[in-house]
Amino acid sequence: MRMVRNKVRRSGLAAGVAGLLVGTLALTACSSNDGAEEPGDEPSATDEAPEAAEITLWLAGGDTPQELRDYLIDTFAAENEGSTLVIEEVGWGDLVTRLTTALPDPANTPDVVEIGNTQSPTFTTVGAFRDLTPIYEELGGDDLLQSFVEVGSVGDTVYALPYYFGSRYMFYRKDIWTQAGLEVPTTLGEFADAVAQLRTDTMSGFAMGGQDWRNGISWVFAHGGELAVEDGGEWTSTLSDPKTIEGLEAWQEVYRTASNVPATERDVAYWDFLNDGTDGTPPLAATIMAPGWARWSIGDLTTNDAGDEVRDGMADPEKWGIFGLPGVDGGLAPVFAGGSNIAISAQSQHPELAENLLRIIFSPEYQTMLAQNGLGPANANYVDALGDDEFARTMIDTAAASKLTPAAPGWAAVEAAFVYEELFQKIAEGGDVAALAAEYDAILTPMLNG
Repeated sequence: MRMVRNKVRRSGLAAGVAGLLVGTLALTACSSNDGAEEPGDEPSATDEAPEAAEITLWLAGGDTPQELRDYLIDTFAAENEGSTLVIEEVGWGDLVTRLTTALPDPANTPDVVEIGNTQSPTFTTVGAFRDLTPIYEELGGDDLLQSFVEVGSVGDTVYALPYYFGSRYMFYRKDIWTQAGLEVPTTLGEFADAVAQLRTDTMSGFAMGGQDWRNGISWVFAHGGELAVEDGGEWTSTLSDPKTIEGLEAWQEVYRTASNVPATERDVAYWDFLNDGTDGTPPLAATIMAPGWARWSIGDLTTNDAGDEVRDGMADPEKWGIFGLPGVDGGLAPVFAGGSNIAISAQSQHPELAENLLRIIFSPEYQTMLAQNGLGPANANYVDALGDDEFARTMIDTAAASKLTPAAPGWAAVEAAFVYEELFQKIAEGGDVAALAAEYDAILTPMLNG
């Protein structure tokens, strides 16, 4: 009975996210049908500048540095006389809920929104975003990261474009690995053996929380498994596929033998585990997995030009190192591609100004600034601005081998319900993987289809 109750509750949430958006957007369109342009219609051609106004950009989390936020605000004001840009930060945990409420409301919708790449299909498929197809080529066209374009599109219509990408790789204490006589592994099995050997009572060989599915699904992908597949417009959860089970069992073993992080943990600041404590305490981990921008939270303490105490970004090559997660038979394992999309609300009252903001975001100047701050630029022409050191090369190589989660219409609801967190915790606690896979396939399939 417990599984049935979970199915009802979670399917209801999936329907709630999509249903609230569909219903409210439809009501809004009907109540405002007084000759004004409806969402999705192309604007009339005009040479006149849009009327001055204040527009709002919602940024998710703190990944966009203040320097880039200031650039957007200042450049938008300079290029749109009399208009202003207000940036609001929304926590990742609150984003889907707040967007579900705000996007259908013309009086309170943000004009432009950052959204996780995996969350995009839920909103694009219900008409929550403005059609960007008319300006797609102007903003970069085929030079944009196509996997992110695809999850932001419905058929040939583009609703959300890539904002930035990041790939996950291994950060490790080279000094600890060297002292143990270990070298960078070349296969996934070698990695598992090494991090199990490095574990002690006080230090994880590889620190990973039990609920951390975003890192954990790399083991699924490495073994050739999938989370879900689509056939004729219908999505089916595929946790019970033998390859997926093989990957989940491999992850379970790595967690059991190498990590001291509790099974109940998720969204852990693993970089703090890798650093020496400010009081000289030893590290809590020899190895972590994190997006490339975690580099600037790792290293020895130093003082910056403003007098603030910061980490030095792994300046000592004898102490710190990185490598891509190796595949089962060598090469690189496909890791989950982190990053965001960006879109204009279909209910924005200032769509022309919102498009002008996108023109700034996709400009060479801003794309270069993203790369210089360790965020993979949306446009491939500016990837070189990431640099040519090992950090840039590893980010580019692992991103090229990365995979996205299923582009299912109900995916945002799946994330909002923390279904995979629950599943991975049970696996981390030693649950039977095949039985759990069958149980959660039954839960997830209806959710994936909204």
